[in-house]
Amino acid sequence: MIETLLHRLKIPVWRLRGYDTFAREWYTLDGIYLSERAALRAAHKRLEELERSQPSATSGGQEGIQDQVYIVCPDGTMFRYLPPKNRS
Repeated sequence: MIETLLHRLKIPVWRLRGYDTFAREWYTLDGIYLSERAALRAAHKRLEELERSQPSATSGGQEGIQDQVYIVCPDGTMFRYLPPKNRS
């Protein structure tokens, strides 16, 4: 319902999307965000959750088979979120 209202008011929303690198499948992550900054914070939090459930020691982390998190921009384009230590 809130999403419909935001759409009608032409308020852009950001989303998160997950990628299961082992299964090579995309999956939806709950939540809508009203700014890129809010989406970045949520993506960071999601990666922290992944680190608990898929520890780097056994999954290889973001360079291995640990799931990945993408930010979906209001225009539909996406970019992968990497924690600050993994950015080049």
